[in-house]
Amino acid sequence: MQYESIKKSLDRFIAGSVFMRKIFYFLLGLLLLRTRHIKKALRKIVMELPDEASVLDAGSGFGQYTWWMCRLNPGWKINALDINSEQIEVCKSFFRKTGKSERVTFRTVDLISLNDSRCYDLILSVDVMEHIKEDEVVFRNFYDSLKNNGILLISTPSDKGGSDIHGDKDKSFIDEHVRDGYSIKDITERLAKAGFRSIETSYTYGKPGNLSWMLTMKYPVKMLNVSYLFFIILPFYYLIFFPVSIILNIFDLCLIHKTGTGLLVTARKVLK
Repeated sequence: MQYESIKKSLDRFIAGSVFMRKIFYFLLGLLLLRTRHIKKALRKIVMELPDEASVLDAGSGFGQYTWWMCRLNPGWKINALDINSEQIEVCKSFFRKTGKSERVTFRTVDLISLNDSRCYDLILSVDVMEHIKEDEVVFRNFYDSLKNNGILLISTPSDKGGSDIHGDKDKSFIDEHVRDGYSIKDITERLAKAGFRSIETSYTYGKPGNLSWMLTMKYPVKMLNVSYLFFIILPFYYLIFFPVSIILNIFDLCLIHKTGTGLLVTARKVLK
């Protein structure tokens, strides 16, 4: 399933309009359960950060998390990086038009070559590591880029059905993924090897969240891979299933999951 082509089409459609992009960010916040889990985790972390924290959005994509974080705390300086130069240029234009460019910068960077030594109090990486084969290199770069007591927050698919993999014969829902998901043991060991301490993990997308994801992401993306004409049908589709998704997402946020298709990980750089 090609997801990147759909993302590019969406990005081009809303590229020139500040209003449309704000609406798009708002809808992503409502629709994506992942966003709700990230915001919940960030609200806990924010109390530990200085008022003028330096933040890295590592793999910024559409820029929605950068947008939310720059509004969460007006003192934060945010550096947003992505390997997709086209998305970076669109985000640059949007943040310049909205007057946020003085404290938000965008750069086209491959995280494998990230070299921002001891720059950040917080690094956020959402749905990125499943795309990078050399993940241990990136984890080490994250560690080196953090200041002492800096925090890394990662959201990524788990090995319990992440990328819609439930058996040996299943194929990833997203063709661009180089791994189907991490186990808690695997990602904990890899982060510890990079130098991180106080590593905490939790499952997201339990049974209610996974059902919500299928209704609001998997099936619509499948339809769009058949034909972009389904863009016409999608508003009516979401009119039916969006209220159901909201209820499922609330359950997923409130429950503690023994297993789930997503992982939320926090890790800290602690120097003795």
